[in-house]
Amino acid sequence: MGTITFINHEGKQHVVELEDGKSLMQIAMDNGVQGIDADCGGECACGTCHVMVGNKWLALVNSAKSEELQMLEMTPERQDNSRLACQIQVTNAMDGMEVHLPEFQM
Repeated sequence: MGTITFINHEGKQHVVELEDGKSLMQIAMDNGVQGIDADCGGECACGTCHVMVGNKWLALVNSAKSEELQMLEMTPERQDNSRLACQIQVTNAMDGMEVHLPEFQM
């Protein structure tokens, strides 16, 4: 099985097992990744699962919908590669993907 690496703002890595079909947020929650709070439970109603997807992986993640873009507008560390982990459906093609966590979620 593949892996996904969550990297906090200090560079600490948390490597987790990839689970095809789950949301990136759920995988993070199942594996105790610090910095993914998921206050709304994956309903795209908050920004507490904000991640920055590694640029080489952006083509593999589904496009952001308007609700997600609205939530991301409220995150202080938003970047061009920002996404909400609850809105990213993981596939086996994402084996090795790296996502970075913003400092404010620590």
